[in-house]
Amino acid sequence: MTQRSGCPINLATEALGDRWSIVLLRDIMFGDKRTFRDLLTNSLEGIATNILASRLKSLEAAGFLTSAPDPNHKQRTIYSLTEMAIALLPAMIALGAWGRQFLPTAPELAIRNKVLEDGGPELQAAFMDELRARHLGTPDIWDGPPVSERLQAAYEAEVAMQSSNEN
Repeated sequence: MTQRSGCPINLATEALGDRWSIVLLRDIMFGDKRTFRDLLTNSLEGIATNILASRLKSLEAAGFLTSAPDPNHKQRTIYSLTEMAIALLPAMIALGAWGRQFLPTAPELAIRNKVLEDGGPELQAAFMDELRARHLGTPDIWDGPPVSERLQAAYEAEVAMQSSNEN
């Protein structure tokens, strides 16, 4: 990525590219979707294959992702977040908090963000450490249960509550 000076918000949004880039980072970060197929078939927004391929390439070129062959499957590539992408977590949480406040969001899709927001900097830092361990291979220094398990449990509880409210 070329170094330029200018407005940090403009440069940041330019680096991220577009909506799909943020969606892909979200799915990798919060959903642990790490392969092309997983991102394609499990995207809530239904991303097209050509857009997915293009965005993965651009996110890799911009330094947000790395890719490596899957040792268990010759034709599969595993995408990993870089430190630059993991450092976006607080911004992603802030965007989610803003969205929950001002836009009609689905409770089951907003719950992970709310848990991280309510957990404050300590829980967010623990999740970032967990992401570093998973994507960068660094030791996970958090001594509690994995934050991802807490986020998944909150999601499942919210889905169950929404389901029972509909019946």
